Amino acid sequence: MGFSAVLRHAALCGLLSVASFALAQNSAAASSASGKDATVLILGGGVAGVIAARTLYQQGITDFIIVEARDELGGRMQNYTFGAPGKEYTVELGPNWVQGTQTGDGPANPIYLLAQKHNLTTAFNDWYGSISFYDYNGYNNYSDVFNDAVDAYTNATIIAGERVDQQLVDLNLQTGYAIIGAASKTPQEAASVYYQADWTPEETSWIASSWSNNFTYDTDVGGFSDSNEMCIDQRGFKIIIQEEAQEFLEPQQLLLNHTVNKIAYSDTGVTVTTTDGTSLTADYVLCTFSVGVLQYGDVLFEPTLPSWKVEAIQSTVMATYTKIFFQFPENFWFDTEMALYADKQRGRYPVWQSLDIVDFFPGSGIVFVTVTGDFSVRIEALPDEQVQDEVMEVLRAMFPNVTIPEPLDFYFPRWNSNPLFRGSYSNWPASFVGGHWENLRATVADRLWFAGEATSLKYFGFLHGAYFEGLDVAQQMAGCIQGSGCATLQHVQNVMNAQPYPV
Repeated sequence: MGFSAVLRHAALCGLLSVASFALAQNSAAASSASGKDATVLILGGGVAGVIAARTLYQQGITDFIIVEARDELGGRMQNYTFGAPGKEYTVELGPNWVQGTQTGDGPANPIYLLAQKHNLTTAFNDWYGSISFYDYNGYNNYSDVFNDAVDAYTNATIIAGERVDQQLVDLNLQTGYAIIGAASKTPQEAASVYYQADWTPEETSWIASSWSNNFTYDTDVGGFSDSNEMCIDQRGFKIIIQEEAQEFLEPQQLLLNHTVNKIAYSDTGVTVTTTDGTSLTADYVLCTFSVGVLQYGDVLFEPTLPSWKVEAIQSTVMATYTKIFFQFPENFWFDTEMALYADKQRGRYPVWQSLDIVDFFPGSGIVFVTVTGDFSVRIEALPDEQVQDEVMEVLRAMFPNVTIPEPLDFYFPRWNSNPLFRGSYSNWPASFVGGHWENLRATVADRLWFAGEATSLKYFGFLHGAYFEGLDVAQQMAGCIQGSGCATLQHVQNVMNAQPYPV
């Protein structure tokens, strides 16, 4: 069926309004005149992709197609029906929180605004005021150690700002802690630092971690607020993106269940090929793949990407963040929202959250523990039964006087090995400098554009980072398409060391 015939069929079925049909016909005519399938192919239907599509639509550009590998929009916003029959709940496998909301009439997190607009059910999640403490000997109230770690992280962000002012080199956050005299010496100290420091301080830029935190949470520097709203909506967090897309997206502008495996580009346009052999042509392509997918080489670029782009892609980190869910016949654990477990091995099943509380899913019997980084990668390689046994061992250490029953249900996602994502979110290492960020964002050959949370300077790793990048890059693309001034995102040819090497 040809493109015009698809439009006509959609209109006859009532899927398009008369006005939308006319607009789409005009877009179809434009692409037909150029001999291409679309003006823009948006690769990926997550937050960045959908917001980019909406931005093009608002600019009067409707000749685009979102190409999405999964059977729905939402990207890493994925939920799962968890629990024994008759006691099932929707839990979030990926993003779970609106991180930073709004303070008074100050700047609002756009994810917060979408949540309000689409009536998302959320609950305030008290990460610091409702927390219990455990170690390998059971309950151990080391709240004083924890509070010291909170103060140390605040101090670390202040010192990071001073390093920026003095143009000092970046370091990883773990080194930053050592410099300010807050290096961990006990399991309790290590667990407390883990809880503050994006949970992976050895992989994290001291400076970038500080500004990412401040630009989201610190209202003194333009942040939204210091609160977090947790999605408990049984429709799933993804509903805010899916319902937003329904307001403007027409059937012919979305291609689901198509995984991109090749992008060929030249000075005349792009050709995108999917794993089933489908070939699509366009003037421009917007890649919103995770940086993990780009690093892994799941998509072949022809010609190969220039070395400055490859260097930028490979210089950042795709972190993995894994929630491990348990449902038990009854609640036997802490009565706070959060709990911190200090093991002799740092990062071994440390951060716990109960969903069986009044403001979340009371009576659900659900608790989950989060692991990150190398520990996430490790458990993905293990059979589920072994992971379950290991976590049950930790629970028995936390509650030595409780006979812990076998779980009714158990589940965790494998983000790192998922070929559509290769991880959970981007994380700046200390070696990732400003030139790398510019090059990660930069356009290639005036045809390949890139957007996603990883390309956000202020908000990498956050949903609102993906939102702002989709918005900004699509606005830049619109200028090129409409001929109102094409300012492609420029690159740095060579990312230089600040000073010559002393050899």
